[in-house]
Amino acid sequence: MAPVLSRSFATPSLASLPLTNPNKAFNFRSAFLPRNGLHNKAFSCSGLRWKLEKRNNRVAVRCEASAVAEKEAEETSGEKFEYQAEVSRLLDLIVHSLYSHKEVFLREVVSNASDALDKLRFLSVTEPSLLGDSGELEIRIKPDPDNGTITITDTGIGMTKEELVDCLGTIAQSGTSKFLKALKENKDLGADNGLIGQFGVGFYSAFLVAEKVVVSTKSPRSEKQYVWEAVADSSSYLIREETDPEKLLHRGTQITLYLRSDDKYEFSDPTRIQNLGEKQKKKTTKTEKYWDWELANETKPIWMRNPKEVEKDEYHEFYKKTFNDFLDPLGYTHFTTEGEVEFRSVLYIPGMGPLNNEDVVNPKTKNIRLYVKRVFISDDFDGELFPRYLSFVKGVVDSNDLPLNVSREILQESRIVRIMRKRLVRKTFDMIQEISESENKEDYKKFWENFGRFLKLGCIEDSGNHKRVTPLLRFYTSKSEEELTSLDEYVENMGENQKAIYYLATDSLKSAKTAPFLEKLVQKDIEVLYLIEPIDEIAIQNLQTYKEKKFVDISKEDLELGDEDEVKERETKQEYNLLCDWIKQQLGDRVAKVQISKRLSSSPCVLVSGQFGWSANMERLMKAQALGDTASLEFMRGRRILEINPDHPIIKDLNAACKNAPESSDAKRAVDLLYDTALISSGYSPESPAELGNKIYEIMAMALGGRWGRSEDDDVEASEANAAETDTTTNEGSETQVIEPSEVRIENDPWQD
Repeated sequence: MAPVLSRSFATPSLASLPLTNPNKAFNFRSAFLPRNGLHNKAFSCSGLRWKLEKRNNRVAVRCEASAVAEKEAEETSGEKFEYQAEVSRLLDLIVHSLYSHKEVFLREVVSNASDALDKLRFLSVTEPSLLGDSGELEIRIKPDPDNGTITITDTGIGMTKEELVDCLGTIAQSGTSKFLKALKENKDLGADNGLIGQFGVGFYSAFLVAEKVVVSTKSPRSEKQYVWEAVADSSSYLIREETDPEKLLHRGTQITLYLRSDDKYEFSDPTRIQNLGEKQKKKTTKTEKYWDWELANETKPIWMRNPKEVEKDEYHEFYKKTFNDFLDPLGYTHFTTEGEVEFRSVLYIPGMGPLNNEDVVNPKTKNIRLYVKRVFISDDFDGELFPRYLSFVKGVVDSNDLPLNVSREILQESRIVRIMRKRLVRKTFDMIQEISESENKEDYKKFWENFGRFLKLGCIEDSGNHKRVTPLLRFYTSKSEEELTSLDEYVENMGENQKAIYYLATDSLKSAKTAPFLEKLVQKDIEVLYLIEPIDEIAIQNLQTYKEKKFVDISKEDLELGDEDEVKERETKQEYNLLCDWIKQQLGDRVAKVQISKRLSSSPCVLVSGQFGWSANMERLMKAQALGDTASLEFMRGRRILEINPDHPIIKDLNAACKNAPESSDAKRAVDLLYDTALISSGYSPESPAELGNKIYEIMAMALGGRWGRSEDDDVEASEANAAETDTTTNEGSETQVIEPSEVRIENDPWQD
């Protein structure tokens, strides 16, 4: 292999070649070397400087790249510049890109005030003199409609002049973040710190509604009080010393927002501010007060407390006040999740389901309130925290891992939110399972009446949680027509030879009880699930199996009950084979085939659907869709199979007619009527109800004619009377005078001449 000539700026490259005879000239050709060989001790090639050296009977070729390196270094070096920005424009972009709702300003400003109180509480542990005699830790919110201002005052740590410049004069400079870093460096950070601000931009959200912001602050470490003023859309701010004795503070910070003209009437209204504060009042351990100095939150948030210390009545009271409900919840769970993601939550099952059916399928609800470090973020979610089928769950979720400025995009893409969602769903199922296993059976019965449809929707939309959803399902059965039965109870009551879970989907419990599909199964003591709600059949089809037992629709072909007599079946098929062909010939394309039934005992026939087509119930539901596609209906309807009962007298009579009088019009009419009757009893809709009615009337006339002594004279008189009435009506109609609307007059016509 040829030696490799490498290039480096650190050290010159060196390649050695063997020299067998030092007195002979060495002839070497390469793309890297000159054509005259290695006779010169130095040469240039390919823009590089090369040297030849002899070492121990070897020729060394050295590449001196230092000159090249110096040349390239000169090309890459240049004058360094700092990025410049128009501060007012940058601030406007930051504020309006992080916040989509104006009312968020109150959350951010109150959060800053809460942090100021927390900082003072931390520092006062080692410096008690910081507290002084300035009163309790509190936050006061004062809206002033007359002047169009809002004033938020806290008795926290306050700021010195240097801190004002550092924190408020530098965008994205978080004083709280620096404070936390200092505590960590001093190893003085407690496990229960509640500091909120991390990004240093929350304060500037005040400019969403304010055209001017004035911050007056007094730090216990400074003798002077300073005022910071800034106007919206400005790139500068003013700091001055407060000299007005009436405006001096003992300690803390006072922020006054001078509202914009278009926001003045909304956000200076005390009621509006108090309603916004209602979402914030539960988030902080400090005292927060309004203009009338009403105490807004005396107690610690319930989800921050130890579940063992909270009574059942407290959970119920919190639920009613938070979600404006008058009923106690059916159940609740209070838990803390630690590890990869940390959050606290209190979840509730409401005492009553949604009154509007649209709420069942609407994932966008206000049932879950998200907090970040006890700061209310949002209750407007579109399935990010809970799937659609669990949208009825209400509760509070408080996370320390999410950023305060949570946007819809962050929620949709955040890995933290996905983990939170998974654990919230799991805890919800545990809560529902606990209700189902409680001694009070009425609680779960009430839950199922209100929210059973939601869980069935979960069977369709969440295949990953089938194992959790399926044990919670309840159905009426052929053995339990009054009380709901779980699938666990069904499997437990199954016979030894039963290998499947049988079900029948109909439109009502009454029609399910009288369906001809059940006859043989009831006779053999096999339990059948009744699916009487529109969503039931789709839900069961998505489950497919439960505890290794397959779900089987008894209204479809190829029903196997497991104890058939094959010899008897073969003999019956041979005997009625001709009848099946004859009936198929009469019905034509209306049925795919005619066969002997294994599911009938008292009915003469039944119409079943193909294994892969829609059942009668599904066909009925799809026809009822407002935006149903006729083409898809014809395609998915599948084939229909007529099954006959060889033990029924009608079938035996038709078998005789087939053999003895196959061209009999009465026999053919009977086959048509038999099909139409099977169509209705099997759950299908007749294509022509009027035609079916005429067939029934004809049969009734044949059966009832002359039975009670009706004479032929009565028939003649009735015919003559009908004919006479018809003639009279015709004559009257021909003599009727037609009056034009313009000729119609009434007695007191004011327009009459």
